[in-house]
Amino acid sequence: MKILVTGAAGFIGSKLAYDLAKRGDEVVGIDNINDYYDSNLKYGRLMECGIFSQSNLFQSGHFVKSTVFSNYRFLRMDLEDLGAMQLLFGTERFDKVVNLAAQAGVRYSISHPYSYMQSNIQGFMNVLECCRYNNIKHLIYASSSSIYGLNTKVPFNEEDKVDSPISLYAVSKKSNELMAHAYSKLYGMSCTGLRYFTVYGPWGRPDMAPMLFARAISIGKPIKVFNHGDMSRDFTYIDDVIEGTIRVIDQLPVPERCAHEVPSVIYNIGCSHPVKLMDFIHEIELAIGKTAQKIFLPMQPGDVYKTYADTSKLEKEVGYKPHISLHDGIVEFMKWYQSDKNPLI
Repeated sequence: MKILVTGAAGFIGSKLAYDLAKRGDEVVGIDNINDYYDSNLKYGRLMECGIFSQSNLFQSGHFVKSTVFSNYRFLRMDLEDLGAMQLLFGTERFDKVVNLAAQAGVRYSISHPYSYMQSNIQGFMNVLECCRYNNIKHLIYASSSSIYGLNTKVPFNEEDKVDSPISLYAVSKKSNELMAHAYSKLYGMSCTGLRYFTVYGPWGRPDMAPMLFARAISIGKPIKVFNHGDMSRDFTYIDDVIEGTIRVIDQLPVPERCAHEVPSVIYNIGCSHPVKLMDFIHEIELAIGKTAQKIFLPMQPGDVYKTYADTSKLEKEVGYKPHISLHDGIVEFMKWYQSDKNPLI
């Protein structure tokens, strides 16, 4: 298959592009390489895939071919540039599209609301329009566990009501689901949304807890522990997430099995075993061999007390079941974090 992966310099996108290319798919990756966090991490992820560019410039409009996979090319591009997107789709003729590009971060959405409307709404609209006019067989797109908002019933199920978001990021992701469903109904497009739960592992985002904790504990600085440590997250190792995503890519929604025969489906993708924040910190302490200095703080705006994925639907319909334990995942994460591959230390 010929597959477009947007957000290909991101945490999930770079690993997905790597694994798709490794198994033999023809892959085109795009990313705008913005400065939301240190771009050296994004360039490092690309280099893992064999994507190099002199001085890391990655000029817009110019493909860079992987030195590792002859079937992988990368292009620096912004989803908001509709003209460039139309040209790309019209020229490349993709079979499937995986949209992982988005402005990430729950707390950042509180201080930078327009970034989310432009990237997560306008950018996704451009993806939908390009898919519509170029007969894309299947659009797979990233949603988020954050859309469950103030829901208190756990585990979170795909059939739960999600009309109580507590961040603009969550609003943008729920909007994506509604937009995709409308396009599925109007134009017969097959769309699959993935509500990712807390993903961690090598090459993870520096604004997420694993990286923040690992850095602070390693250099002897205190870590911030919100809600006084009384929080739980459905931490999911990156390899499990990628396996589940690829299984979804390979399975086209069947209208007869979808509500109202609209070929649009939503899946939770997580570990389905929430971990207490203090237990997660303890695993990092064990891996580093140092005890963290902790500053206990109240809950932050936009945060939720607990995330817990019911993944039974994904297991039943695509055969996904995570298998990497938190201990093993943290060990692998810290091996990478303390290695020469980590560009941030």
